Amino acid sequence: MEKKVKFGIIGTGAIAAMHAKALEASTNAELVAVFDKLTERAAKFAEEYNVRAINDFNVFLADTEIEAVTVATPTGIHGMVALPAAKSGKHILCEKPLDVTLKKTDAIIDACEDNNVVLGAVFQSRFSTAVQETKKAVDAGRFGKMVLANTQIHWFRSQEYYDSATWRGTWALDGGGALMNQSIHNIDLLLYLNGDPAEVFAYTDTLTHTGIEVEDNAVAVVKFKNGSLGTIEASTSCAPGFPRRLELSGSKGTVMLEDDCIKNWTFVEELPEDEAIREAGLTGENMKSGSGDPMAIDYEGHKRQIQDLAQAIISGKKTKLSGREGRRAVQLICGIYESAKTGKPVKFD
Repeated sequence: MEKKVKFGIIGTGAIAAMHAKALEASTNAELVAVFDKLTERAAKFAEEYNVRAINDFNVFLADTEIEAVTVATPTGIHGMVALPAAKSGKHILCEKPLDVTLKKTDAIIDACEDNNVVLGAVFQSRFSTAVQETKKAVDAGRFGKMVLANTQIHWFRSQEYYDSATWRGTWALDGGGALMNQSIHNIDLLLYLNGDPAEVFAYTDTLTHTGIEVEDNAVAVVKFKNGSLGTIEASTSCAPGFPRRLELSGSKGTVMLEDDCIKNWTFVEELPEDEAIREAGLTGENMKSGSGDPMAIDYEGHKRQIQDLAQAIISGKKTKLSGREGRRAVQLICGIYESAKTGKPVKFD
């Protein structure tokens, strides 16, 4: 029988259900306990998934049955729970973004490295077949010289969404708006597929929502270190919400992804497998994106990432998506915010 890593979930808000369902479906991981400072909510959650609710955070961290934790709290609290978890020797899978600033993000990464625990950042979109096929094509040089890398996240969030919790739409706890919260997945994919940025210039604004501190619309122009150019369009104002898009174009080929589907797969030098990739990619894997509803997502991506993290814990090998990989999107988004604030381009080391 395959070993299963025993997980606890920190925080039992909306996204925690995705973690719990993903753990239930995993072959090498299982949920054993949850913690939330809202004890009644934790008890209800624990009853639903037939696990223990632990009301004291220190007791939760001291529990020897729990080998790893998933962090499902509001973003601005990630470091507050991840740092003591790392010091307690718990491996960590942290929801995106790792934290709201690079300083806090680096503190989590350093704590995990210092305490020899595995850290993963939740970017489940990387684990879709469409993304993995595109990554193979990139690594094989099929695009030739990369020239353009663009992403559009034209999503919708109602005013009620932001009003539903006091932390939503705040810099301290949400870390940002349409960029840091909703668009970070595709920004991560841009970096994963096209490499690191050299420079960015951006505009942000709050156009359709009231009572929030952060942006609900943003546009950025990026120059990548590989010499290509790119754009990022991020919005939570585009009713009723549309599939997220990412397009890579090079001198020898173009691929366009829409959610987990491949809408365009065209290369100058055709390979025998390309037609099969196109046919399978048109329908995707039904890994819903939540374009109009934040909970209209599927747990399949979370399951694949949890299984990868669990395998890294069991085998002692590296996870496919480490904390340092998760840092890259935070760095670019923070650069976008700085450019929008100062009206100047931001360069990256």
